[in-house]
Amino acid sequence: MPTSEYDFIVVGAGSAGAAIAGRLSENPAWRILLLEAGPKDRNPWIHIPIGYAKTFYDGRYNWKYMTEPEPHLGGRTIYEPRGKTLGGTSAINGMVYVRGIASDFNVWRQLGNAGWSYEDVLPYFKKLESNERGDDQFHGREGPVKIGEPAWRTELCDSYIEATAAAGLRRTDDFNGGEQEGVAYYQVTARNGRRSTTARSYLVPARHRSNLHIVTEAMTEQIVLEGNRATGVIYHQGDRLVTVKARREVIVSGGAVNSPQLLQLSGIGPAKLLRENGVPVKLDLPGVGENLQDHYAGRLMYRINRSWSLNERVATLPQRMLLGAEYILTRKGPLAVGASTVAAFFRSSPELSEPDCQLQFFAFSTDGFDKGLHPFPGFSVLVNPHRPESRGFIRIKSNSPQVHPLIQGNYLQAEPDKVLTVAAMKFAMKIHATEPIKGLIEQELKPGLDVRTDDEILAYVTESGESCYHLCGTCGMGPKEAMLSVVDERLRVHGIDGLRVADASIMPRLISGNTNATSIMIGEKCADMVKADNSAMASHMA
Repeated sequence: MPTSEYDFIVVGAGSAGAAIAGRLSENPAWRILLLEAGPKDRNPWIHIPIGYAKTFYDGRYNWKYMTEPEPHLGGRTIYEPRGKTLGGTSAINGMVYVRGIASDFNVWRQLGNAGWSYEDVLPYFKKLESNERGDDQFHGREGPVKIGEPAWRTELCDSYIEATAAAGLRRTDDFNGGEQEGVAYYQVTARNGRRSTTARSYLVPARHRSNLHIVTEAMTEQIVLEGNRATGVIYHQGDRLVTVKARREVIVSGGAVNSPQLLQLSGIGPAKLLRENGVPVKLDLPGVGENLQDHYAGRLMYRINRSWSLNERVATLPQRMLLGAEYILTRKGPLAVGASTVAAFFRSSPELSEPDCQLQFFAFSTDGFDKGLHPFPGFSVLVNPHRPESRGFIRIKSNSPQVHPLIQGNYLQAEPDKVLTVAAMKFAMKIHATEPIKGLIEQELKPGLDVRTDDEILAYVTESGESCYHLCGTCGMGPKEAMLSVVDERLRVHGIDGLRVADASIMPRLISGNTNATSIMIGEKCADMVKADNSAMASHMA
């Protein structure tokens, strides 16, 4: 479908972008171009749930970003994987399906974003779901994204849930229902042993539509601006530079790193930063790239005395072949699960009204996916506060889109983040001193028995903590007069007509949990707003 003009151009085929393009293509009168910098999602490891371990460091499908040396972590750099293929990060993540809690979105609304309260966004969460549990007041079953139950339940996971309950946390069966607090198995964006990426959910059903044109390996270099209006984009594919025109809108869905980078490269951002990098200033918008937020976690790791973990299931070639046969025949077993299988959402203090910390349990132990799993049975745990106060930024380092932007997480910058991280670590230690998990532990590998006081724990998480890969906030949503806001409540960039941003970057505050589900919801809601605004415009012109 060669053409140089479309109604809508969507930049980025990730968690939000694929949803937007798929939904807009439902109108046969509109022509949509979807641009993706990465390749097609043909690698089978993208679609096999356990494949995240293969794509975690694969530069073909992963931007493999690194932060700058972090000033509050002793100068360490932190790895930040981001998806680079159809489906974006939904194609390489751990598949956890967690939405956050009602107060997350009510805070968004209180910050001046009409239409983003929990009551407003719940219908979009339900709309995206094809939930294995069916539909009720919190869930849907007619949506495109398949939400399933864990395909591998083990005695190790069951023992962990039992110990967590014994340590004082109630059991639950739905983190996305009326209350998040509790311990349970995660639901995942997978069904019948297949990962449910947004590419499979929204683009595959739309592939027969002649009005949707998907171009992969197309690196968008600049948004074309005519005065204060976005009129198209310039993208690079192979040895060609291509200019395409948008009759109605350009929608940027590159994620928390790439979206602010593209705006800055196009002359939209902090004027001083743009001039320093040789970019002509089209609009001085100081918030572009600022307000970066992420969950920062401490890790605990143990060797156990039972052969109940994934480690021993993959130790030899015959065992791996058995796992492969189990997956092929049943679509279940370890190959059909995501990274973390069990979670706990808990309060750091009984005086709080809702959880402020998260624990993620992994039925394996490793020093890194590039190093393989340990040759003995083990498990790992990550814990983190929900709503960090530390703020970082994304800033271009060059006027070339090929140069990765500067990423500064500023992890543990704020004192409350340090206090809460230590509290979360201590709660995990309490669980691990409780039966039946206590009786399974043979050795504490991390942090070690010599780390027990608050100061020792803080030093440990400073020296070894890691990102949860939940970057957001760098094109924050808020009223035009709000400090550092980039888009309004309809995701329109302040001061530029015909330009929206829709992805995790618009979250004004980080949610209480993993961010992929909310990113998809943002895509669904954006598509509806685009449809409504353009239909209203057409009616007005008529």
